[in-house]
Amino acid sequence: MSNPHEPVDDDDAIVDGELLDDELPDDELPDDESPDDDLVAAIEEAMVIDDADLLASGGSTPRPGGSDLAAELADYRDALLRVKADFDNYKKREAKQQTERVARAAEGLVAQLLPVLDACEAAVAQGAAEVEPILKSLRDTLVKEGLEAMDDLEAPFDPARHEAVMHEDGDDGEQLVSALLRSGYLWKGRVIRPAMVKVRG
Repeated sequence: MSNPHEPVDDDDAIVDGELLDDELPDDELPDDESPDDDLVAAIEEAMVIDDADLLASGGSTPRPGGSDLAAELADYRDALLRVKADFDNYKKREAKQQTERVARAAEGLVAQLLPVLDACEAAVAQGAAEVEPILKSLRDTLVKEGLEAMDDLEAPFDPARHEAVMHEDGDDGEQLVSALLRSGYLWKGRVIRPAMVKVRG
């Protein structure tokens, strides 16, 4: 039992059986004050700096664990370039397909208007003068957009352009278009409707 009259050293003061040291031993420091925390933080900071220097210099010094940062960056760059090239090709294909879809839709609409054009031509041929302005307006509009009437009278018969519905004997063996029974049309240079013709020969 200690003598209450003896002087007590502040560094060794004991209250209720506990040591009241101003500084605890290293192995009893709180977790948030452990010297290892500062060391880990310093190492991580050094690794970040090393990586930044390596990126700036374009070097290929291996990172911890044996991985080559420069090789990894090259792989990522190649992958990015491949993805970009694929996306560019996709955009080109999509633009081309969209153009083709619009062209097919326009061609389908023109094909449906051809019977109207035929009816107007027939009406004008029968003397319906009041239809003539309508025929002219319709024909001019379609021609402006790419419609072209075939003028194949006396031209060699071409099954890709002509539909033969009548035949007459000729002087020689060559088959020629002797009469146009229904007009044929091209749309932007492609046959949209073959001409119905009479063939001689």
